[in-house]
Amino acid sequence: MSNLDRAPAPSLCGGRGFVVAEPVRELLSPRRVRLGESTEVRRLLPNLGRRMIGAWAFVDHYGPDDIADEPGMQVPPHPHIGLQTVSWLHEGEVLHRDSTGSLQTIRPRQLGLMTSGRAISHSEESPKPHARFLHGAQLWVALPDEHRHSAPKFEFHPDLPEVTAPGLRATVILGGLDGASSPGTAFTPIVGADLALTRGADVRLPLEPDFEYGVLAMSGEVHVDGVPVLPGSMLYLGCGRTDLPLRAESDASIMLLGGEPFAEELIMWWNFVGRTQEEIEQAREDWMKGTRFGEVKGYDGAPLPAPALPAVPLKPRGRVR
Repeated sequence: MSNLDRAPAPSLCGGRGFVVAEPVRELLSPRRVRLGESTEVRRLLPNLGRRMIGAWAFVDHYGPDDIADEPGMQVPPHPHIGLQTVSWLHEGEVLHRDSTGSLQTIRPRQLGLMTSGRAISHSEESPKPHARFLHGAQLWVALPDEHRHSAPKFEFHPDLPEVTAPGLRATVILGGLDGASSPGTAFTPIVGADLALTRGADVRLPLEPDFEYGVLAMSGEVHVDGVPVLPGSMLYLGCGRTDLPLRAESDASIMLLGGEPFAEELIMWWNFVGRTQEEIEQAREDWMKGTRFGEVKGYDGAPLPAPALPAVPLKPRGRVR
C-alpha cells in the first residue's frame, strides 16, 4: 500500500536512543488519511510521538468498509525502497501486482509479503467483482542496511502457524511467538501476530523482554494490560515484559507487533525508507524517469506520480519526534 499524501512529511526515525526500556502504556491515536476514492485509513505509525516499534515503521488500519457499490481499494503502481510490505486482511480481497511479475489475490489471514530491496513497484486493488466488506491492516518493516539493497521479491503464504490457549487463537504473521515461527522471511528479530479472542477470555501472552511491543486493536473490546484499546487505536508497551495480560469484554481481534529495537537511524519519506537525503532524492528521480523500479503490468491506469520533496533538508534522527 502506498502513502498517497501529496505533501508527505519526512519521518526521521530509528536508533535506540529513545527506546523505552521499561513497560509503559502509551495510547496512540490515529491520523485519518484518504486512500483513493473510497478507502479511508487510520494511520498509527509513524505517529506524532512514536515512529517505530521494533522494525515496524508504518501501520495503517482500514475498515470495516461497505464497498458493495464502491470500487474499493484502488492504489496505482508506486515505488518502494528499503522496506517490506505486509498485507493483512480480516475481510475482503486485495489483488497485488508488482514489477517482479507477481500477480496474487490476498484473502483474509493470508500473508502477502513484499520485500522491496533496492527497488520495486506494485499496485493494489479490490478485484472485480469483490466482497461487500473490506477490513485489514497494511504494515511496513524497515530493512537493515545489509539487506536493503538486495533483489526485490514477493512471498505468498496462505497457511500460517497458530498458537492457541483457552479463548485465544494467535496466527503468527512474521517472526516467532511462543515457539511458533512464520514462514515469511524476516531480516531482524521481530514478531507480528493476529490474536482472535473470545468474549470472557483472560490470558497472559508470553513475550520477549528484549523486544519492544505495541498492540493494534482491529475489532471488539479488549483490555491490554488493563487498558481498554478501541478498534483503530494502538497501545505502545515499551520493553521489559515477559508476558502481556489480555482480557476480552467481547469477541475481539488485535495485532501484536514487536521486535528488537531498530538500531539504525532512518529517513522515511513518501514510499521510501533510506539513510540520506541524496538517496531519497535519487529514488524519486528514478521513479519519475521510469527507471530502476520496473513495470507493473496489467494495471488499468497510470502510475502514481511522486510528490514534491520538502524544502527543508532531510536528516536521519531518532525514533520519536
